[in-house]
Amino acid sequence: MDELALAKRLIAFDTSNAEGLRRAAEFVGGWLESNDIEAKQTEARGLPVTRAQVGPPDRDAPTLVLHGHLDVVPGGKQQFEPQEDGDRLLGRGAYDMKGALAVMLMLLHDLRDQEEVRLRLGIVSDEESEEEENRGSDALVESGFIGDFAITGEPTNLQVGVQAKGVLAMRLRIRGRSAHGATPWLGDNAVVKAVEVFRGIESLPFARHSSALFDRPSINLGRIMGGDALNKVPDSCVIDVDIRFLPDQDPDEILEQVGGLPDTDVLATFRRPPAVVEPDSPYVVGLCEAASPHHPERVMSVGRDGASDAVSFLAAGVPAVEFGPIGDGHHGPGEWVSISSLHSYRQALEGFVRSFPGMAT
Repeated sequence: MDELALAKRLIAFDTSNAEGLRRAAEFVGGWLESNDIEAKQTEARGLPVTRAQVGPPDRDAPTLVLHGHLDVVPGGKQQFEPQEDGDRLLGRGAYDMKGALAVMLMLLHDLRDQEEVRLRLGIVSDEESEEEENRGSDALVESGFIGDFAITGEPTNLQVGVQAKGVLAMRLRIRGRSAHGATPWLGDNAVVKAVEVFRGIESLPFARHSSALFDRPSINLGRIMGGDALNKVPDSCVIDVDIRFLPDQDPDEILEQVGGLPDTDVLATFRRPPAVVEPDSPYVVGLCEAASPHHPERVMSVGRDGASDAVSFLAAGVPAVEFGPIGDGHHGPGEWVSISSLHSYRQALEGFVRSFPGMAT
């Protein structure tokens, strides 16, 4: 089985739900065992976490951690039927990040007999979740599943993600005044007002901030819930707003700005810190050098708009980056990964592993 066939198998599992995640994890565990790679599977919050390792067992050996996730955001039934269109492999999770995960599995297979680098692979099932505590990647790190350097295979188009935005998701209640639906001018429609509040958030000072790697924070209205009768002006509306803030921004300051909007109450928040690793780290430089021969353009350090589970490793003092194949459309209806870039990604990672012992010393 090559990386394309394996990616197709993984995409075919609907891993937007717990049952699909369990079946996919069982497949991954069976695939590893069938290739003489010992796998250990545990759970975090009832969802599977897979660990595998090849290379020397010596704890002092240079150790590289590869990290990925099986879970995906929901998609249509047809998105779990992978399709090829020229150089594109289409399907939910093709780009984020089952294509990269297939390559990482193949890499363990390819390098299982080498004795220079202890190569670890950790696979979680909750990277896309809104849970703040007891996350799978935190459980991996807390169990001692760490190394000298970590790579999580999020989409980067073969660039090296040295920064990722933090997450400040918030549930807001907007207060209005009820009235009869036939006389809406006598009320204060909280649903209409909620949209105005969101536009107000987009205009706050924090939203105009920029840095060397980012043009601005990301602000998305993810959910809106309001109204309890068709013929009544709604007096309350709840919205979920997803803010991805820059590494040099203070989420408490952002929260204070949002809380200052009129008739707006902050009900709950979810946070994930930003990810930052030094671009002149020997590991980052080495990964850029290993990827450059397999990329049509110059490989360099970049910032990633999405949040990153690399923060779990960074919190433990392990430098970690995001690095994945070429593609587009993640979380959208036309998600795809470049088939040729899967092979390039595999070659880049193998080249990095081969040169890794010198970096670790």
